[in-house]
Amino acid sequence: MRNSITGLAGDFDYETHGRGYAVQRRTDPRIAALVHAALGNGRTLINVGAGAGSYEPEDRYVVAVEPSEVMRAQRPPHRVPAIRGTAEDLPFDDGAFDAALASVTVHQWSDADKGLRELRRVTRGPVVVLTFDGTALDLLWLAEYAPELIAAERRRYPDIAWIAERIGPNSHVEPVPIPIDCVDGFTEAYYARPERFLDETVRRSQSAWGFVDPEAEARAVERLRTDLETGAWDTRFGHLREQPEFIGSLRLVVGLP
Repeated sequence: MRNSITGLAGDFDYETHGRGYAVQRRTDPRIAALVHAALGNGRTLINVGAGAGSYEPEDRYVVAVEPSEVMRAQRPPHRVPAIRGTAEDLPFDDGAFDAALASVTVHQWSDADKGLRELRRVTRGPVVVLTFDGTALDLLWLAEYAPELIAAERRRYPDIAWIAERIGPNSHVEPVPIPIDCVDGFTEAYYARPERFLDETVRRSQSAWGFVDPEAEARAVERLRTDLETGAWDTRFGHLREQPEFIGSLRLVVGLP
């Protein structure tokens, strides 16, 4: 699917490729602490594009909305079941929730503009969007090995300021530090563990690779494998193995009414 207003892609097929996603993409507690603080103290929350429940608080009443049957099925037993629905058409009254969360999902929506405005409509408090800044994706060394991946991702992610404008007149953006042992397996989570990209299971849990030609992916992996074997990667980037956190493209966009 493609956003008719902005041209943004929301075309990763989770029904086909989403199985096993929750195993690699787990909630990192340090990132979760920042997300939950941004949501404030409200007791009711709508989580849109909820997937398997990453970064969903457990200390409040949650309504989870997720269009993919495969992703809904991966929600653990302690999470509330997700209802089938999309961000663009939320079946709730104006101001029905204290807070709203959209965690690494906006780029998947068919109409991000409508979806973000719907989040704002049904929420009387903060709207929190966890996403990636496309302009900062090349801060990760992976850009040198897989430029096609970075190019694909930049086409997918909405502009951060554009998001902020739609979720509240009082909005701010927070860079999110990524810890060296981050357990959420997005690409930047492995900034200090390059060997992880040699594992196809890891790459399959990162939707970005689904937009890279298989030959380009194979070239990137083989070049990385060679540089790790020869020590070339460590000569250039080895300092990252001891760097406790990485400020890359992960962002929290917080909108207040």
